[in-house]
Amino acid sequence: MSNTTSQVIGFIGLGVMGEPICRNLAVKTGARVIAHDLDAAPLQRLAAHGVQAAPSAAAVMQAADVVFLSLPSGEVVAQLCRQDGGLLASARAGQTIVDLSTSPVDTTRALAGEFAALGARFVDAPVARTRAAAEAGTLAVMVGAAPEVFEAVKPLIATFASDIALCGPVGCGQVLKILNNMVLFETVVAVSEAKAIGEKAGVDPNVLFDTLSKGSADSFALRNHGMKAVLPGEFPERAFSVLYARKDLKYALQLARDAGVDARGAAVVDAWFQQAIDSGLGEKYHPVISRLIAGQR
Repeated sequence: MSNTTSQVIGFIGLGVMGEPICRNLAVKTGARVIAHDLDAAPLQRLAAHGVQAAPSAAAVMQAADVVFLSLPSGEVVAQLCRQDGGLLASARAGQTIVDLSTSPVDTTRALAGEFAALGARFVDAPVARTRAAAEAGTLAVMVGAAPEVFEAVKPLIATFASDIALCGPVGCGQVLKILNNMVLFETVVAVSEAKAIGEKAGVDPNVLFDTLSKGSADSFALRNHGMKAVLPGEFPERAFSVLYARKDLKYALQLARDAGVDARGAAVVDAWFQQAIDSGLGEKYHPVISRLIAGQR
């Protein structure tokens, strides 16, 4: 990673995923890393790994050559970029901004144009997998960028990701991430329906899921969301909540509308998510919809 040590790396947003990603960047590159978050606690923890705290997002932009964003939504990303004294106001020619958040495709492409007008490069690189994968540096990252920009940021992304795909020009990383999550959510509904039906028909759900995993119904969602959450009925908070999942699904439904595709499977998931939120389960891990599908609260 010696080619990265001369760069100053900025990081904005040190939440569930951002903090371990930032730590991996600092530890594995040996570069100067300067970070900002509204919460002081992750900054205090990261100080032990050499990460310097910045008083504002603008201060990060002014100091860094490459700036990573790990924020809750595309709306937050757009606001932070466009507000008075925001990231666009501090951007300079030659700078690269890498958005690890899941954001709407049109927002991403519009921001890329606004940064390009200033001579800066905006890359979408939404991350997939879990907090544990972020800790281990084994995330999957789907990148939207020109090939030469991708090659420039790939060594940095490799500090926290084991699977890195160039999906096409700016915005294509978001398309892939949004559709990945849509397929996952729809599969969780199918797994939940199978458990509810099988159980009521007299099949032990442990036997059901184990047998499905050995047949053509096997999937990542079955083995992870099904066996580790739906089966034991464990839906913690501070995991990938219904509220966050529904935000990503809304992006998928908007993409479908823009493309003129009837995505009625995704619309079914959206109805379950809305019911979960209405039932007070919005902060729970999103496979909690399996309770509602089974007729439970």
